[in-house]
Amino acid sequence: MKSIVVTGGSGKAGRAAIRELLDHGYAVMNVDLTAPAEPLCHFLKADLNDLGQAIDALSLSAGTIDRRRMPFGRTTAVLHLAGIPAPGLAPDATIFQNNLMTTYNVFSAATRLGLRRVVWASSETTYGLPFTRTPPRAAPVVEEHALAPETGYALAKALCEQMAREMHRWNPGTRFVGLRISNIFEAGDYAAIPGFHADPALRRWNLWSWVDSRDVAQACRLALEAEVAGADVFTVAAADTLMRTPSRQLMAEHFPGVPVAAELGEFETLLSIAKARRVLGYQPRHGWR
Repeated sequence: MKSIVVTGGSGKAGRAAIRELLDHGYAVMNVDLTAPAEPLCHFLKADLNDLGQAIDALSLSAGTIDRRRMPFGRTTAVLHLAGIPAPGLAPDATIFQNNLMTTYNVFSAATRLGLRRVVWASSETTYGLPFTRTPPRAAPVVEEHALAPETGYALAKALCEQMAREMHRWNPGTRFVGLRISNIFEAGDYAAIPGFHADPALRRWNLWSWVDSRDVAQACRLALEAEVAGADVFTVAAADTLMRTPSRQLMAEHFPGVPVAAELGEFETLLSIAKARRVLGYQPRHGWR
């Protein structure tokens, strides 16, 4: 039995990830401060700012039953999606402290308990979003692009990436996979997309990138399953942009002088998902066009 703890399972990405994992035969437990609107699996209320509660949540091993009548056995991995999900939702210092410490506690609990895999939500913002002070060095942006966090939210994510590398060094038996997730859309959000087309400047802040929550869920599952060594990171975005204007034209008009790859497709994402495709087997399945 594959038993996975999903932190933040009541949120947008968490709900989709739990559905994906259940559909692929996993037993799942949702650990969150907020009860889910729809009970998909066993729910445990816990404050991950407390290390003891994080350890307790990841060490639960018996007696819980999810909606599909599957026993929840010993936790084998954690999918860490909990945290304040974007800049501007709380004071910057509050977001920084919450997201850094909850991630430290989850990482620490996972290594103490000997979990073999931690998959967690990093962010596209680590690349320098919004791209106002520091434009991208080249497009599409790849994982090797220099990080330029511009907010407490992004800085916490960048520091957590370093934290993952150090904790793997201390505990080589635990592997870490960070997903630099783009702006998440659910199916109900698609109706708003045509409103961006008249003024591309509305979405230049993240190079017109986006991703469907169901594709985020796919990436999360693949990151739990793929052969990934050490502590690595992958960008997770849709295959295309949100715009009807070709990607090369968008770059020429809004970021003149930034080199663009010669092989860039007409509407191809400007946050490269080539590494996620190659290593994880990620293939976005949902689009708005």
